[in-house]
Amino acid sequence: MKVSDYIVSLLADRGVNTVFGYIGGMITHLVDSLGQSQQVRYVQTLHEQTAAIAAEGYALESGKFGVAICTSGPGVTNLITGIADAYFGSIPVLFISGQVNTYEYKYDKPVRQQGFQEMDVVSVVSPITKYSVLLDDADKVKYEFEKAIHIATHGRKGPVMIDLPMDISRAEIDVSGQRGYVPEEETLLDLDMESFRSLVESAERPMFLVGGGCQGAGVKAELDALLRQTGIPVVTSLMGRGLIDETFPHYIGMIGSYGNRSANMAVARADLLIALGSRLDTRQTGAMYQSFLRNGTVIHVDIDENELDGNRLENRVKVHADVAQFVRAMKEAHFQYRDYTEWNGWIKTIKQHFGQEAEIERFVDNKAPYRILQDLNKITRKDDIVTADIGQNQMWAAQTLQMKKGMKFVTSGGLAPMGFSLPVAIGMAFARPDKRVFCLTGDGGLNMALQSLGVIAQYGLNIKVIVLNNAALGMITQFQHLYFQDRMFGTTAEGGYINPDFAALATAFGLPYIETSGGLPDHWENADKPVLVNCLIEGRTTVSPKLEYNSPIDKPSPQLDAGEFDRFMGTRCPNS
Repeated sequence: MKVSDYIVSLLADRGVNTVFGYIGGMITHLVDSLGQSQQVRYVQTLHEQTAAIAAEGYALESGKFGVAICTSGPGVTNLITGIADAYFGSIPVLFISGQVNTYEYKYDKPVRQQGFQEMDVVSVVSPITKYSVLLDDADKVKYEFEKAIHIATHGRKGPVMIDLPMDISRAEIDVSGQRGYVPEEETLLDLDMESFRSLVESAERPMFLVGGGCQGAGVKAELDALLRQTGIPVVTSLMGRGLIDETFPHYIGMIGSYGNRSANMAVARADLLIALGSRLDTRQTGAMYQSFLRNGTVIHVDIDENELDGNRLENRVKVHADVAQFVRAMKEAHFQYRDYTEWNGWIKTIKQHFGQEAEIERFVDNKAPYRILQDLNKITRKDDIVTADIGQNQMWAAQTLQMKKGMKFVTSGGLAPMGFSLPVAIGMAFARPDKRVFCLTGDGGLNMALQSLGVIAQYGLNIKVIVLNNAALGMITQFQHLYFQDRMFGTTAEGGYINPDFAALATAFGLPYIETSGGLPDHWENADKPVLVNCLIEGRTTVSPKLEYNSPIDKPSPQLDAGEFDRFMGTRCPNS
């Protein structure tokens, strides 16, 4: 059996039915094997970065691992953004790069390059992969692929890279005679739930924080059941949005630098925060991390012990465990939970006064982008997918979207590359063609990923691309307004940032096109076909609330006056 044929059969056996890539000389054997396969589809993207991020989307929606392939040299360097994003986002993706023939590879020779487009891939990607290897021995093909897939999909998930020389990819092997990879037997980490009993049972104002680590299979149902069992209120991080049933009556919102004011205020009043799969980085705690939950304790649950040990918060009880394991153990621990009626009543009041709808009406001058998201809330339904890019569009969406049962919200919060939303939507659409995907992006993100429109059009994917087009790099203009006296270098037309004609681009790619201002049009979303909706937004745009650098998490800008703040957060707070 040819090695490239074996790789395709292995992917099929693992349930992977789509591979994304860009063909080049050193990967032609694998592409040819994919092209002949009846079980695994090869999707030729128009850029390797599209392939890499689409593979992330496929992994997130399918529950399997994603696969992206490329040729040597520039193929790999174009792939790197997606590799790094998968690493920081803990997404299992198998990356396969073509490499020059082993007899052309320089190995230890003190030359920069020997073969055409040759590059030391392993050295380049090692810091942003869980495992990477130059597979230069055909007798180790089975072992290395099985090992890489296991590493990608177990523990804290993430990307792996196999650099495949061309002569190895075309070699004939007897797979039955090759040694496979036998992983070490996995053992669940010990959990002594009794050590948490007094913390949980004595807490008068407890709260759950759901982070991106809760996206694993089986966590959602368990977590939803735990929330209803305990009656404890819950917030999410940016990456935790959509990972629980947000119709839960005690769901408050998203915390962090651009979190909902109500959620940030509520966290500041909590005396116990059970953080599930969240890094608790400064985008969540604020730069004044010493004041985060200053009168309480954090039970910090994470599968990655390095994240627990490397965090700067001192008021934590570290729990090295899989989130699903911890949630199940907490359900079975039979803790004596208090009556949280008063606590949840105060939270309900905070949500009414400082929820996002109130925030928009009170503090946002240019409401146009928020109105678009409010319109989208009227359109979305159970099981829809919403992807968001990076920038103001991301935070408008994260602050405002109402996630109905079964909906998913997908964005990047680690590497956070502009141009993320379109390719990740492609991967999710291939994984679940029966679902509607609403792809939110800014004009800046669209410019970064224009080639993805060609893939969407070619395959007729059910992706509704919504461009929040303020003709600016809005997140940076907000920064320039605050700190650089409105010197808008590189972010507006006056500073050198110019958009193309998006209508002409849609025509060029063969996509239906709608241009609108003031909100989303009526009855545009029902057809199961792609569309590009260009929402024109006039004037300067802002994200509100926004936590400034030298402020505690419960005092985002625009700040409440002292009297109003004290009225809700001071001595009248229940159980204070």
